[in-house]
Amino acid sequence: MEKVTLYDKTFVSFIPHEDILAATEKVSSRINSFYRSSEDIPVVLCVMNGALLFAGELISRLDFPLEVMSVKLSSYAGTESTGSIREISGISGDVKGRRVLVVEDIVDTGHTVEYLSKLLKAKGAADVKICTMLLKPEVYKNTIPLDFVAMEIPNRFIVGFGLDYNEIGRNLKDIYVLE
Repeated sequence: MEKVTLYDKTFVSFIPHEDILAATEKVSSRINSFYRSSEDIPVVLCVMNGALLFAGELISRLDFPLEVMSVKLSSYAGTESTGSIREISGISGDVKGRRVLVVEDIVDTGHTVEYLSKLLKAKGAADVKICTMLLKPEVYKNTIPLDFVAMEIPNRFIVGFGLDYNEIGRNLKDIYVLE
């Protein structure tokens, strides 16, 4: 089993790159079916930095006109969710009257998607849908609907394919779990 060490923690192989791509293909097909007949141009909002790799793979598979925006939020310190959301940089465009597809790397408690959904509605978004690469269903504590989920995983700390441990490990092709 392949291992990587990041700072003081060792991680072992968990989800191979091919499985990530297969799950991305499957969820993009569902998103295409939902938005393909749109008369408007929806916004795909990438939650930085974690969702960057997933959003890139996802967007390359979407076959309808779209606009890409980003927002940078933070809720983790080390390996733990802090429970509070920090807005590091705001939404990179105007969402008023627009349909928005939020692209997240991972949803655990759901506090970030709740915060973002309320923020987008306050800024006048006509509709907000949530797409996440990963969901930890056993700790999801929210009522915000998760419209497009690529994969469900257990409540373990992971890195790779955009996900980090204290800002490193995002560039790993596979996803690794804390040993």
